[in-house]
Parts: sequence; C-alpha cells; structure tokens
Amino acid sequence: MKRNLYTLLAIVLWAMANPVLASNPDLLKGANAIINQEEKVFTVHSLSKGTTYIKRVVTIFNEGGKDHAKLYVHHDKLNKVDFIKGTSYDRNGKKIKSLKNSEIRNVSASSADNEVLDNRIMIAELTHQVYPYKVEFEYQTTTSNMLFYPNWVPLNNSKTSIAKATFQVKMPKGMKLRYRESNLSQGVKQENTATHDVYNWEITNMTPMDSEPYAPSMIELLPMVRTAPSDFEVQGYKGNMDTWEAYGKWINQLNEGRDALPEATKAKLQAMVAGIDDPIEKINKVYHYLQSNTRYVSIQLGLGGWQPFEASFVDSKGYGDCKALTNYTKAMLQAVGIPSIYALVNGGSNEREVLTDFPSSQFNHVILCVPTKQDTVWLECTSQFESAGYSGSFTGDRHALLITKDGGKLVKTQAYTAKDNLQSRMATVKLDETGNGVAQVQTRYTGIAHEDHLDPIHHLSPEEQRKWLYRSIGIPAFDLKSFSFDLKKGRMPEVNEKLELSLRQCVTVSGKRMFLTPNLMNRWTTLPQNTGTRKYDVVRSSAYTNVDTIVYEMPAGFALEFKPNDQAFDTEFGRFESKVNIDGRQVTYIRTLQMHKGRFKPEVYATMVAFMNDVYKADQQQVVFVKNIQ
Repeated sequence: MKRNLYTLLAIVLWAMANPVLASNPDLLKGANAIINQEEKVFTVHSLSKGTTYIKRVVTIFNEGGKDHAKLYVHHDKLNKVDFIKGTSYDRNGKKIKSLKNSEIRNVSASSADNEVLDNRIMIAELTHQVYPYKVEFEYQTTTSNMLFYPNWVPLNNSKTSIAKATFQVKMPKGMKLRYRESNLSQGVKQENTATHDVYNWEITNMTPMDSEPYAPSMIELLPMVRTAPSDFEVQGYKGNMDTWEAYGKWINQLNEGRDALPEATKAKLQAMVAGIDDPIEKINKVYHYLQSNTRYVSIQLGLGGWQPFEASFVDSKGYGDCKALTNYTKAMLQAVGIPSIYALVNGGSNEREVLTDFPSSQFNHVILCVPTKQDTVWLECTSQFESAGYSGSFTGDRHALLITKDGGKLVKTQAYTAKDNLQSRMATVKLDETGNGVAQVQTRYTGIAHEDHLDPIHHLSPEEQRKWLYRSIGIPAFDLKSFSFDLKKGRMPEVNEKLELSLRQCVTVSGKRMFLTPNLMNRWTTLPQNTGTRKYDVVRSSAYTNVDTIVYEMPAGFALEFKPNDQAFDTEFGRFESKVNIDGRQVTYIRTLQMHKGRFKPEVYATMVAFMNDVYKADQQQVVFVKNIQ
C-alpha cells in the first residue's frame, strides 16, 4: 500500500513538472502510460523500396503499462532492420541504461509445427521495477515489399494517453500516395520539397479511450491513417492498386502458369468422376480427394507470402499453404470440367471487415469459389475435416476478392442466419423425492452452433471428450453416464449429441416443498452492465436460435402449488418465449430464444440490456410442488 502511494505521489510530482500534463491533467486519468512523443516517418524511394523510421518516448506509470517497455520489430527476407536503439530513464530523468545490441533477441515468428517461415522478430526490453520511468526507442527498417505501405495507429492500448504523435510520408515527385483517415480531429497537411511530396498528420493531448460492452472493434474506433500505393513492385512483379480490379490483375500475374497438373493425376481425377453428371457431386469427390491426400503447412517465404506453389508441387509433396492448396484444388476441378475462382478473404471468427472503399492488401487467407447454376460453393482447402461448401464463422458473411481473369471483384461469402445456427434440445428428466434425477438429453447443433464440437470430435480421445463435456455442460452437479456424437457433413453440417446424466440436487427440497427451475441447461447467468450514457454503436456479432424442450417426471405424492406465467419478449435484438405446461406429474418446459446480429444506435443499448435482463429473470423462474400429507 505504501509503495502504491509513493508511486502515485511520484507520478503527481512528475506531472506537475511536465508542462504538457500540467496544462492537461486529464491525460493522467485512467492511464497506465503516456506517449510523450512518437515520430513515424515513411520514405518511399522507388516502386520497390521504402524505409520506415520510428522514435517513441513513453512514460510508464504502473504494471499495466509495462508492455510499452518492450519493442517488437518484425523482419524477413523482404524487410530488413537497419538499427534499433533504446534508453531508459528514472522518474528524475536520470539514465538507467542504454540498450546494447547483444541484449536484442532475434527469434523466429513461427509458433506451430506446421509453419515454415522466414519471419523473425527482434525483441528489445527496458523494463524497470520503480515507477514511473521513461523508455525511449528508436529504430529503422527498410522494405522491398511495397505491396504494403504502413498504417499509423498511435494509440494501440485503451489505457494509454498521447501527448504528441506525428506521422509523415515522403513520396518522390510523380508517385501517388493513397490514404484513408479515421477518427482524426484534423486531417492531413501537405507540403512539397524539390524532390518529394510530403504528407503530415499529428495527434496531441489524447486521453485514454473508454471501453463499452458490445462496442465496435477497437480498430474501428482508434485514430488511424491507412496508406497504400498506387503503383508498386515486389520482386520484379509490378502492379497497381487504384482499384480492386487492378489489384486482382497483379495477383493473376503471381498465379499465372502455376496450375498445371501431371497428366497421370488428371487421368486419375477424370476416372474418379466418370459417369457423374451432377457438378456438386463432382466437387464433393474432388474435395474429398484433396482432404485425403494433402495436409496444410503454412509456408511464408519471400514472395511465397502471396504467390502459391505450383499445383504439381502440391501433387507430388502432399502439402501446401492456403494459397497452394486452393490453387491445387482449382487445378483439379478444372481437370474434371468444373471452373472455379481463387479468392482472397480475411479468415478468422473476429477478423475485421474489408474496407471496400480503399483497395489494398487487406487479406490473410485464400479460399476457392465454385459457381454453379444452383448456387455458389465455397471451399476451405486447408481443412482435412471441413464439409464441402461450409464457410461458417471462419470465412462466412464477409467480403472476399475474387481473382477473375479480368481482375479483382469483391463479393460477399455466405451468411449464416439465426435459423441456420440452431441448437435444438430435447430432454427427459425423472426426479426422485430427494431432488436427484436421471436425464436423457439429445441436442442437435447446426451451422455455426456445431463448430464447438468439431475439435473434440476430430482431435480428442473419448476420455478427453468426457472431460470437455464436464467443462461444457451448464449444470451445477451431475455425473456423465454415457455420451455420443454424430457428425453429419453437408452445406449445413450438424452434430447430434446424446447424453445420459445423473443429476444431483437438480431440484431444491425445503420441508414439504420442491422448487424446480425448469431451464435445465441453458440459463443466462451473466448480464452486461447498463453503462448509462452510451458513446459507441451497439454491435451484436452473432445470430442463433436455441430451442429447449425439457420434460420432467415429478415423484409421486407431490401436487402443483405454483406455476410461473408464460413469458414472451420480442425486440429488434431478439425474441424470447417460454412456456410451462403441467399434466399430472409431468412438467413440460419449452424455451425458444432467437438472437439477431446487427449494428444499432448507441441510445438503444439500455433497451437491449432490459431485454437481456427479462431473459435472465425468466430463466430463473421456478415451479413449486408441495407434498401431499395423508
């Protein structure tokens, strides 16, 4: 406690001596650190070369800000580190230490066994145990990968303030800079020299950002400048990025001539689909062949980060990254008369949406688009287990860039609605007088709702599956007697789960009464806070439907004393309905909850919390039985 007070006093005294903070003390409120100065300069030398210089001075107030004392600089074959310097100072401005080159670690960026990368990370650290203290880092990198111009995100931590941060881009005369500004109080200031057009941005006196439940992603809210080239060159491949069409043409250059298959393989594929007329069946055959004969390995070597290995390489080696496996699948489908389209996408359940109005390299994954007369089939070519045509949470409902023969074209991948993402449960529970019971539970999961089961089904042993179920089942006290999973592949895959459970104290017994909470496995147990005045939009990123039907057989000798009223709430966020029916000793509980995804105005947040609170209360309602006294 004394140490914390001493640290706080030191921060106050330090702030009083700092003219910027003395005039704007709000910079200290809620901040773990303050960026005193950040200077970022990107200089374009040519279509194929540029340098980035960064100097950052940060004062760190507590443990929560110590990440600022660490510097991570990525490098690879196309990006070189010219120098790294660093110095730390104590609260009185006295130098603690200067960074030595021998103290800079150079480690591989690879974190998995199936990665082959030339990406590495230089790590410099100047942590200190007495707060506050100041660190100063300065470094420069040179790149020959001009597909990417840098983004400027000076505030990348919600608990950080900025006294001053600047960003400058120097473009040779005659070369065009493309940029997109977000959440800036003032835009670019442009100046010219004899040799360069110079673009300048500045942020001053920015306080920490508030967090809110269900807010948009931080990347959408932070001040940012995105930059991108017009004309560029990477390892001899020249391109233009003014439009998605032009960018797609550059990708076509990289892919040209890399889809040739050995004649023996083409003959094997053609024999495999002989006599099949249905294109969907042909696609499924080829996709199954891909999954049975290849495996995914992430290979990022030089231009290999964007250029696929030849189809013949994958055919002979049996492995490849997303680009290579997609290109290989495209070649195999072509061999059996099915045209398809290579497509760039952002893969991941929480990946940012593509900025459609700013053509640039915004993608991290490649999939295959197979148009048919009936529908469009999307193929995830890196998975040995995925269903053909299922995009799910990894690549579904987002923009993808089709690399057509005429260039790039943005389209949306398949969206999955609340009805698609279904969890439908049917359970029967037989109770005894002590409140214990035996339950038979069958649950059907479809669409995105089935995805949580995929890893346990494919990668866990039966005993590990059992442990996973114990962690996953939302019942306070139970024994798992038996279980089974049945996975059905398809465009809308599903998992059917069967459980036999022995329930302990499923019903509360108090004197002659039994208190039954009929929602057995799907109660809401937490609620978002009502934060008062809302600043940001409300974003719900998931849509699903839950249907629970639970039939209880009460023990003999008990009569109904209280039954809760049926509940129904219908809002723009979702719909809830619950019913309890009593027929002698049989209690039937039916609960339906459908939640929508969407973006809503800040002022409706309180309404959403009220709806969730209504659902929470309805889930806790009880049926009361009383024992007949003879």
